[in-house]
Amino acid sequence: MTTDQTFTERILRCGEVLKITGLSKSTLYAQIARSEFARPVKIGRRAVGWRLSDIQAWLKLIAEKT
Repeated sequence: MTTDQTFTERILRCGEVLKITGLSKSTLYAQIARSEFARPVKIGRRAVGWRLSDIQAWLKLIAEKT
């Protein structure tokens, strides 16, 4: 990344991911276990989040399947 580029990737917490995807928490984690959904990234000792770009890619994939 050059010095004139800015990093704009957002990290979404679980509640936001659930709202955007319409999944329940148990379904979200079941899909992660089956490698059907992006794994979260660690953002703290006891906190995780998901990259917005990963969620957008998953939504695009789901839209293409239907």
